[in-house]
Amino acid sequence: MSTTQDPTAQRRVIIMCDGLGPDYFKRGVMPTLSRWAERGIYRDVEAVMPSVTNTNNASICCGAFPAQHGVIGNSYLDTDSGREEYLESSELLSTATLFDRAARLGVRSALLTSKSKTTALLGSGAEIKLAAEAPEPEWVARLGQPPAIYSREINYWLLQAAETVLRERPDIGCVYVHTTDYAMHTWPPEHADSDEHLRGMDEQLAALETTAPDAAFLVAADHGMNAKRRCWDLNKACERRGVPLRMAISAERDQHLRHHRGLGGTAWVYLKDRADQEDVRRVLEGLAGVERVLAREEAVASFGLMAQRIGDLVVLGDRETVFGHLDSDCEELPATYRSYGSTHERAVPLIIYNAPDAPAPAFFRYNADLARWLYRANTSSQEQAAVGGC
Repeated sequence: MSTTQDPTAQRRVIIMCDGLGPDYFKRGVMPTLSRWAERGIYRDVEAVMPSVTNTNNASICCGAFPAQHGVIGNSYLDTDSGREEYLESSELLSTATLFDRAARLGVRSALLTSKSKTTALLGSGAEIKLAAEAPEPEWVARLGQPPAIYSREINYWLLQAAETVLRERPDIGCVYVHTTDYAMHTWPPEHADSDEHLRGMDEQLAALETTAPDAAFLVAADHGMNAKRRCWDLNKACERRGVPLRMAISAERDQHLRHHRGLGGTAWVYLKDRADQEDVRRVLEGLAGVERVLAREEAVASFGLMAQRIGDLVVLGDRETVFGHLDSDCEELPATYRSYGSTHERAVPLIIYNAPDAPAPAFFRYNADLARWLYRANTSSQEQAAVGGC
């Protein structure tokens, strides 16, 4: 991989379309994005596990797997304090961001996101940081008050902000946009409201291209989305079956509960006693919808996770099963409930357009590969080694 690229040669726009699984993209209602795919690079690639936003956003932004950057989900158990901690601080990130790498080469960058937690976690090195959830007054003066965080319209506002940066700040060489997946949680791909959301997004992509025809556009998603019908509270399920845990945490558990109630298809299980591992494993494997139970070492080897931030056991749900905190040990979910986090939401599209210096298509196997080839000229040998796949 060449490290001699001229960082001033072309502006780069990286768009992380939250929740845009292939079943949404292949609806054919996004003509601009479809044209980019046809004329550029298009690959169906794998998301990083767990297939949750925080982990995959960090992986795309850092060009690395969780074993290097440390973001293994939305929360984890601090085993020293015994407290469940949210992964929402740059202090918990253990490798450089795209913006850090760009800054070392003198390239200015912008991070535009729907949620404030993204700027707190991934904003290191970015000159412009905007969260549509809580924008600075000057952004409201330019674009008006943003729509609610739980709306499809917030994505249009966010992409308008990106178009403003491209138009007014040609000195910004790298723009990273992170949308929200409210629409995908709310509507399946075949729903008319979903198509309307995708068309609206695509119109904004066309505006970006019109404003910055010189720019390279790099697009990928963090995860897909599936209907879920069953949720287990593994703390209660194990206690009820005579093998109480220290704690079980859904990798999806965060502070934006309206999207998914903090329920996701991967869970970290922390044991009271390591001697309980086989008994706990047997109980977990006997629960309906539990697809796989891995020891920590197995999960690290399989998915490139950071060992010290995951549980003694890692539990994966099948296509219809999620985990989280409930009032009972198991709950049948409504037919409208949609979420992610399992291996069944790993397939995502990756599209690169107008980037003549991009690697060959075979280079792109994971969404984490989307921008990991950018701004690498002055990175250390240790960081160069960290960008490899698992």
